[in-house]
Amino acid sequence: MSEVNDEKMERARQWLTDLLDLMAMSAAVSVRDDTLEIDAAQLDEPRKDLLLGRDGATLDALQYLANAVLNLHVPKEEQQAYTVELDGYRQRREAELREMTEAAVAQVRETQKEYEMQPLSAAERRQVHMLLKTDEYADVETFSRGKEPHRRLVVRPASGEPEES
Repeated sequence: MSEVNDEKMERARQWLTDLLDLMAMSAAVSVRDDTLEIDAAQLDEPRKDLLLGRDGATLDALQYLANAVLNLHVPKEEQQAYTVELDGYRQRREAELREMTEAAVAQVRETQKEYEMQPLSAAERRQVHMLLKTDEYADVETFSRGKEPHRRLVVRPASGEPEES
């Protein structure tokens, strides 16, 4: 990491540590690459569950806050993307998303019909969209349908038609 990035990550680490203290969830926060890792060993199971939230919603909210607050008044080209991790949740969830995506693609390829995935957060939908934008998946396309909180990602055979937004 560059010295500037090291300073930004240290500021982010301290910000998240302070926020956790204010939430009565005191835990050490370490920096690994561009990830702020909350030390799960310092939390009992109920506190870990609260910090994760249902389907990672609280962890996503902490990450959103980190990105919004820490990039406030920072020129766009100097903004940093922060990931907040707790107890390997994001890695496990990414593996689950890949598995769900592979199953959806297999079904679309087999049936040649669109497949609507289970509800995902906006960040997870974006992950799936990006995952399927590679040459390996040139035969399928994705779009999102509906309004929050019922917005769904749809995988369908590539048609060349404009996608819904």
